[in-house]
Amino acid sequence: MRRFYSCVLAVIFTATFASAQTAYTNGALAAKKRFTDRELMAITEPYVGVRTAEGIQPGLFKITPTGESTAAIVAAADTFLKSLTSAQLLKTQFAVDDTEWRRWFNVDNGIYTRQGTSMREMNADQKAAARNLMAATLSARGLDLTDAIRQTDQTLKELNDGAIHLDEELYFFTVMGVPSAADPWGWQIDGHHLVINAFVLGDQIVMTPTFLGAEPARTTTGKYAGNTVLQKEQNDALAFMQSLSAEQQKTATLSTEKRRNSIQAEALKDNATIDYAGVSVATFTDAQKAQFLALAENYIGNLRDRHAANWMQQLEDHINDTWFAWIGSTEDDGVFYYRIHSPVILIEFDHQGPVGTRSINPGRQPIRDHIHTIIRTPNGNDYGKDLLRQHLETHHR
Repeated sequence: MRRFYSCVLAVIFTATFASAQTAYTNGALAAKKRFTDRELMAITEPYVGVRTAEGIQPGLFKITPTGESTAAIVAAADTFLKSLTSAQLLKTQFAVDDTEWRRWFNVDNGIYTRQGTSMREMNADQKAAARNLMAATLSARGLDLTDAIRQTDQTLKELNDGAIHLDEELYFFTVMGVPSAADPWGWQIDGHHLVINAFVLGDQIVMTPTFLGAEPARTTTGKYAGNTVLQKEQNDALAFMQSLSAEQQKTATLSTEKRRNSIQAEALKDNATIDYAGVSVATFTDAQKAQFLALAENYIGNLRDRHAANWMQQLEDHINDTWFAWIGSTEDDGVFYYRIHSPVILIEFDHQGPVGTRSINPGRQPIRDHIHTIIRTPNGNDYGKDLLRQHLETHHR
């Protein structure tokens, strides 16, 4: 099924929009309908959360003060909402428990209809307010990464003859709930290769699911020549895998062949069943554990610094219940997939087949120039769902 939809994307990029930037074909509209149908099926299924075959592990997440203020995020969200017109506000703000949280996709805008207000629809002040909301939530590194990902979409536009479904400003913002220092709320950005869900309750933040991707991962031409995305996440993982003993590498490796897309917890997979696999981090030396944690921090560190430290602590508290899995090559130029999987965090990195860059990357096999990553909170706390449940049980009986 995943390979089928990759083929659909490739056809749309190369056959539809590249040759007709202002009109749909029947084939493209059929693909758009398929994505709509898939989403409706997914969100109709009650949320449970990513878990193993044994089911949800309860009691992992608590409403606990962190001591790290979220006042700047609340203020930024309030300013953003006040900057919108009435028409924009109507399509941007939803209830905190709305299924809108689950309506996101990493695919382009030609085959998926997004909610909210896009940056393209905003004036300069509104764009600044949206960016300030991101800056208040993310670390400086995380904010830079979102810029770089959006810039790759502009590069794709150049590579596909100005196709209308690609643009660095086709990223849509929604806000769930009313920004508050005490009550639950959150915000989402949704666009091609960039999705962030940020749930806020008091001084706690849950920033999953977060999808970060790029094609091309390294830009050599055009407006953003020199732009690179997710290279550290790629290179650090390969260096870590190469540093493991032969026996550890063998245990970690699920397959030495990487012939297709391998990611399992992408969009519409809120209830995916993924068992622990690979090598147990409990078997690592202290030095290996430190290197492993540094790899995970590449992702966790996209959240604002002090809250990221709290998130890292959650992973460290479960370090001996964490697993590392690998698919593909360990050669210096190899393509691969890896997974970090613990009771409190799931991270996937995947080299994918070319879609929007087939003019420079012929073929269908996974390449380094197309990367997908997903970060989730397993066991029922994506979108802060478990924290929200606890809050509502306590305050709205």
